[in-house]
Amino acid sequence: MDVADAGAQIRPVLDEVRTDGAAAVAKWTQTFDHVTPPSLRVPVDRLEAAAAGLEPAVRAALLESIARARRVHADQRRVDVTTVVVPGGTVTERWLPVDRVGLYVPGGRAVYPSSVVMNVVPAQEAGVRSLAVVSPPQRDHDGWPHPTILAACWLLGVVEVYSVGGAQAVAMLAYGVDLPGGGRCEPVDLVTGPGNIYVTAAKRALQGVIGIDSEAGPTEVAILADDTADPVHVAADLVSQAEHDVLAAAVLVTPSVALADAVTAELAVQVAATKHSERVREAIAGEQSAIVLVDDLEAGLAVVDAYAAEHLEVHVRDAREWALRVRNAGAIFVGTYSPVSLGDYAAGSNHVLPTAGSARHSSGLSVQSFLRGVHVVEYDEPALREVAPHVYALSAAEDLPAHGDAVRARVDPRERT
Repeated sequence: MDVADAGAQIRPVLDEVRTDGAAAVAKWTQTFDHVTPPSLRVPVDRLEAAAAGLEPAVRAALLESIARARRVHADQRRVDVTTVVVPGGTVTERWLPVDRVGLYVPGGRAVYPSSVVMNVVPAQEAGVRSLAVVSPPQRDHDGWPHPTILAACWLLGVVEVYSVGGAQAVAMLAYGVDLPGGGRCEPVDLVTGPGNIYVTAAKRALQGVIGIDSEAGPTEVAILADDTADPVHVAADLVSQAEHDVLAAAVLVTPSVALADAVTAELAVQVAATKHSERVREAIAGEQSAIVLVDDLEAGLAVVDAYAAEHLEVHVRDAREWALRVRNAGAIFVGTYSPVSLGDYAAGSNHVLPTAGSARHSSGLSVQSFLRGVHVVEYDEPALREVAPHVYALSAAEDLPAHGDAVRARVDPRERT
């Protein structure tokens, strides 16, 4: 099934949420998740209790992840720039945050508090005024999202959290709904965050009503490696990505037959030993995963650039020099001590990245994702008068004479056509 097929299936969900609001959200949540949360909005005391109940090591790890992400994303903030085009004529580019954002945090096979961090921190650093988080209800947790997700929201200062996932969550964020018992989930301007194929289909269908960050597909790692790479490390990184999903792609590109053989042998050991071995084995055996032998690193570089992986690791001599030659990748991890797992949690980088080759034209989530560049144009009369003949000429060439007349009315009303 592709996104278009999923889109046809979730169209009734979107339409019903638009017309029936919270009742439709509840109906489809019960249909898909087989659970009805105690309330659509998670009470603040539930968030606080989840944070209080965190294991100390997890709490410390989340706080460190937040701190490192803030350090990186704070440096991404843009400043307004004013260009003096001519004396008396300026153009200022202002960077304005989106007003309200909905952040989707998945809750399927795994729990992703790290996704809360990766979505919330850049939005906050951009200056977004209003944030709402949605995450699927869990039957094992009384119909609320997973407590670790709720705790992450609390640690980040986000208190508008809803127990809803899937296409109905995206529709609720897009259209807004009145909440049973009072209150309202106001519509958002932008929805970010990864989800399953139905979430992706909903984002595609509602684009225009809302902005979206990307259409997330199955996760991917490509590893460009030569004979200096450690096969234990390479195999471990392929396994770590494959444990996400049976559709996850794990690809090794190398000119070294010896490394390919060693990694194959090491995979047999590590896959058998890992917790989610069946899932990992299916992902690595799938047609989306492979070991690709190339003639040399130049050919390998061409392969990984064409593939445009979500995550690219570079395990070669002079790794940084080769990494800087890469043109297409969501994020690049340089050398054996920069694994993708580090980026998933605590490098400071963002792990919401483009998939399915879209790194050729798209970027990962960042502060920029939540900002809009707005040009502010300010000319005085002499500056407008000086450029007026060029406006007249171009408006005539495009057969739009009223454009020229709008300038003539200001600088020489006697010559209006």
